[in-house]
Amino acid sequence: MAMMEEGARSCLLQSRSSLEQDIRASYLMDHMISDGVLTGDEEDRIRSKPTRREQAAALLELLLRKDNQAYISFYNALVRESYGDLASLLHNSLPLVSPEAEKSFSDGGTRYVQAVLSEGGVPQRPVVFVSRPALMNRVREKLYRLQKEPGWVTVFGMAGSGKSVLAAEAVRDHALITECFPGGVHWLSIGQLDRSDLLVRIQSLCFRLEQQSQEKDPSSSLHRPPGSLEEAKERLRFLMLRRYPRSLLILDDIWDSSVLKAFDIQCRVLLTTRDRSLAECVSGPKSEVAVESGLEEGQALEILALYVNRKPQRLPEQARSIVRECKGSPLVVSLIGALLREFPDRWAYYLHTLQQKKFKRIRKSSSYDYDALDQAMAASIQVLSKEHRELYIDLTVLEKDVKVPAKVLSVLWDLEPEEVEDVLQDFVNKSLLFRDCHHRPYLYYLHDLQLDFLAEMNRSGLESLHTKVVRQYQQRYSQGPPTSGDEECLYWFRFLTYHMAKANLTQELYSLMFSLDWVRTKAQIIGPAHLINDYLEYSTILDKENSEVRGHFQEFLSLNGHQLEQRPFPDVVQLALSQPDSSEVYRQALLQAQERATRGGLYLDWVNKSSLKSLSRLVVQPHQGSIYSACFSHDGTKIASCGSSKTLRVFKSTSGEKLLEIQAHDDEVLCCAFSPDDRLLATCSSDRKVKVWNVERGTLMRVFEDEHEEQVNHCQFTNTRRRLLLATCSNDKFMNTKLWNINKPSSQNTMFGHLEPVNHCCFSPDDAYLSTSSSDGTLKLWEVSSANEWKSIDVADMFPEQREQTEVMVKCSTWSAGGRTIICAARNAVFVFDVETTAMLLEIRTSRLSTVQYCHACPSSNLVAIALSHYAVELWDIETNKKMADCSGHLSWVHGVQFSPDGSLLLSCSDDQTVRVWETNKVHTSSAVCLKRDSDVLFNNGDITVVAADNRNRLQVRNGRTGAVMFQSENQESRIRCTAICSQTSAVGLGREDGTIQVLEMPSGTSLATLQGHTRAVLHCQFTPEGHTLITSSEDTNIRVWRWRTGECVVLEGHKEQVRCFSLLTTTPSSKTHLLSWSFDGTIKVWDMSSGERLQDLVCHQGAVLACDVSPDGQLFATTSADKTAKVWSSASWECVRLLNGHQDCVRSCRFSWDGRRLATGDDNGEIRLWNVKDGTLLKICSRDNKDAMDSLHGGWVTDLHFSPDNTVLLSTGGYIKWWNVEKGEALQTFYPTGANLKRIHVSPDFSTFVTIDNIGILYILKKVE
Repeated sequence: MAMMEEGARSCLLQSRSSLEQDIRASYLMDHMISDGVLTGDEEDRIRSKPTRREQAAALLELLLRKDNQAYISFYNALVRESYGDLASLLHNSLPLVSPEAEKSFSDGGTRYVQAVLSEGGVPQRPVVFVSRPALMNRVREKLYRLQKEPGWVTVFGMAGSGKSVLAAEAVRDHALITECFPGGVHWLSIGQLDRSDLLVRIQSLCFRLEQQSQEKDPSSSLHRPPGSLEEAKERLRFLMLRRYPRSLLILDDIWDSSVLKAFDIQCRVLLTTRDRSLAECVSGPKSEVAVESGLEEGQALEILALYVNRKPQRLPEQARSIVRECKGSPLVVSLIGALLREFPDRWAYYLHTLQQKKFKRIRKSSSYDYDALDQAMAASIQVLSKEHRELYIDLTVLEKDVKVPAKVLSVLWDLEPEEVEDVLQDFVNKSLLFRDCHHRPYLYYLHDLQLDFLAEMNRSGLESLHTKVVRQYQQRYSQGPPTSGDEECLYWFRFLTYHMAKANLTQELYSLMFSLDWVRTKAQIIGPAHLINDYLEYSTILDKENSEVRGHFQEFLSLNGHQLEQRPFPDVVQLALSQPDSSEVYRQALLQAQERATRGGLYLDWVNKSSLKSLSRLVVQPHQGSIYSACFSHDGTKIASCGSSKTLRVFKSTSGEKLLEIQAHDDEVLCCAFSPDDRLLATCSSDRKVKVWNVERGTLMRVFEDEHEEQVNHCQFTNTRRRLLLATCSNDKFMNTKLWNINKPSSQNTMFGHLEPVNHCCFSPDDAYLSTSSSDGTLKLWEVSSANEWKSIDVADMFPEQREQTEVMVKCSTWSAGGRTIICAARNAVFVFDVETTAMLLEIRTSRLSTVQYCHACPSSNLVAIALSHYAVELWDIETNKKMADCSGHLSWVHGVQFSPDGSLLLSCSDDQTVRVWETNKVHTSSAVCLKRDSDVLFNNGDITVVAADNRNRLQVRNGRTGAVMFQSENQESRIRCTAICSQTSAVGLGREDGTIQVLEMPSGTSLATLQGHTRAVLHCQFTPEGHTLITSSEDTNIRVWRWRTGECVVLEGHKEQVRCFSLLTTTPSSKTHLLSWSFDGTIKVWDMSSGERLQDLVCHQGAVLACDVSPDGQLFATTSADKTAKVWSSASWECVRLLNGHQDCVRSCRFSWDGRRLATGDDNGEIRLWNVKDGTLLKICSRDNKDAMDSLHGGWVTDLHFSPDNTVLLSTGGYIKWWNVEKGEALQTFYPTGANLKRIHVSPDFSTFVTIDNIGILYILKKVE
């Protein structure tokens, strides 16, 4: 090793006694270790000496055996630690560093820069240093502004943000020094000083400057040290203006404006501080640079890696957690890094220390001015006035990462908003608080470390601080919560429950969260997911009061959340009336509905709902548009979804709370998949691109856009972390399946074999094989390591009868948990194959009317979930070949299903814009009998009788008050297509698919008549009022009028196409009843029922006639058609008297008001129009403000319409049921059924009871709440 120059060595020996007497070796050694001239072992040996003086002697002894670099490092350490007088003893003997030695110096910069900075006492770069180029360039840019004239550059930031290192690094630049500061750079460490200490610092600086000046100009003399601050200020002014006219003075760690004024001498100054506003007290041009409180994750990991001498990617998992815990604070990262250098196995310990807020244990291991992290934090707070300090302590109640507007603190502190903003400005200036200026009004937040420190400092008073928040809120909002929707309002809705829980105000929390009013207001303002989260988060507190009630509210929100996302916002009281009668939610809703009904409100009680059990656990509507794919994260806590909206959304699997939303692609997003560690998400799209996203930050990490030339249908990561690969498949002709290493720009392998689009790809559980499902009718298995085809299964062979006619498309495949079998879907079937032999083990055939869209095998059982186009999800056991469950609830095609990693949950996603989550062990084969929608209802003196076919093709008669079954027939040989009740006799009629009609006696079920004659399905049947005649219409284009007891029949022939419906028309003056029939052939025909004579044959429309209604007085009738028009006809002249244009879609329903003055028409777009019958003018259009989840104004076609007897209310059915104010055209109420697609609704004469059946077979008997 090279020896120290003789001059330097003898200078050290001469100054030895002075140095031993004054220096504190421990402070200096931190710098020397950073410069690499001292080792940890050497430091330990010196620290082992019992007294400070012996430590100093040992350090000098060691130094004398080292080289020139050690001397320079020791000199710089003296300057840095403010031993300016001692440093001046060594200054003249500073050795010149050789170019070779210079290269080994840890600083950057040229030799000239080294010399200038060493002379000026600028600290050397720490041994562990990570560049922050953007910040450094901002500082340099401001420093260049000082080239022409004096001024101030303020670098400000919170404790430990790296301001000093940044300032030193900014001047380590050859061009900057030569162009702007040829007079040198002079560093002065300030800190918290009183006047006498400040005088000593300035004396030391003046002495250093004079000494350097004398070396350059021996004729200049040294002055005695200035005796007062004023004299020191003048001496410094003289030196800076005359002897160092273009030099930079760096003042590090300024706390006090009075200290800064001592340097207001018309020179160039760079200062570092926590208080942004300090420079306001001095004269001259000013600029500033804010130092972010945290390093990027990569930079922070690099620092830790340098300390422990490893590569960043080799650091343990705790490294990331440490960085996250301290939000990348340079101070904390450096402190912990230095500690880990000594104790490399203490990662978990230091992480735990941070998490437990034990800041005292993260002790000084560098030259930082405070012995431990807590002292650094406390120092910042101590400079506040007493009044402001108390207000600052109140901020302890804030949650991490939460930004609050000043108005929230105005409530907390009971001050005017302007006063609050002044206080906050003071905190921001002192780097005690951060301000987000991107929002108006501004939002304020604390750094995690500041919050942690406050929480630790005020641990015993936390409860009372949170109580203060709640009490101040209650005082301000005694009349009810704020509803403005601004940032302050949002804060209270998000965090009021949190403050109550932390304050231990359990009674307040119960009364708030067990209140339907709070649920309604909060759901309207911030959505239902936050509410569900609250019930989950505070369940232990709430359950002490009443776990059942907590369950009632949580279930209500989980199953109606998608409705509560709708705009306009639904009536929560009406939604809550669908809850079970035993639910507290229902009890509160009924009381509110009764109270509102007294003021004219309209509410419906679902009186027969008790028989229903909901199977879904959570319903979420994450996107506007169809959802094509959804998947669980591997830890089961998150769900990602994507679809036609082009977005990717990630939300909590417990509550649906949105965690991330990204505008992911330029076209529909067809699939999304989590990586095995859940850090990444892959998406693929019709735009032919594959993208990989960072889940935590929502940032795009990689795009693969050049290799797939057609839409990319599916993507999946490997299942294990061993070797991360991504598989994608597309509609490309040849190169349609690819494997990607996401760290490389191009694909790693392409699988050649399919010559048609590949719809799906899936790794085996051990990642050894990849299965691909193609439109060429095959399922192929590939070796992942070689990309060679291993096996091919011709699934199209399973459909020999259809193979010739149409292609068989294999939709998807899924591996069983052990990887021994593979399951695939094609057409309406699911097949299970043995992987080794490719033999088919099992075949599951679903309904012939449906196609299997997707299937997924449960990772923990023999279950496989099947998504179907007829809106259903089924669970099958592939060991026993038994259907285990029907999951009904979706309102459109189901595109995807997936089990959670532990198999306890199942999700499904659909065109109806929802993702549903089901509990696997709670769903079961629906034993509840569901009814078909073609029903008839009799209202008789308060009794209600409902007749309909069920899903097992039996006729059922039910008591409409209770929903109880009064009669159930045997299974019919042919499907029941229509039913009718006779009001005069206790008889029921049914029409079948095979054309047969039966009349049965109630309640015995005895057959009274079997009527044969129709050759095709009977579509409608109806008894005449006196009960002797039964009229039927059929697909065979005929209508038959039966004297059903005798079997006599009159056949009405003439229609060219099926007759779906007919109506009785009583004309005056003869008062004879005729039959009015309409058909898809576009005609209306009028018949004499007794003779069968066709009295009128009217060609009404160019398209199918879809509905007809006769006015109450029989003078007019209206027709509606697929040609988008409605017409009003005279039954006297049989001429069209009104043509009603305006609908944009098929007009499917119509109804006259009871006074005959209005006609309502409804179309397939969900729009309802109200017309003036007298002159055909349009009175009102009844529709929602915007389209709903089914892309309609009414959840589907408007299928039925009814006026109230007083003509003030109109009832309509579609995807849901609505009641309208006829005069205003505004909705009065909406009832959302569990299913959708209501065909018709039966209304009691007094308009108080409504009966309908939805498409999943649920009967609704709705009674108006009085």
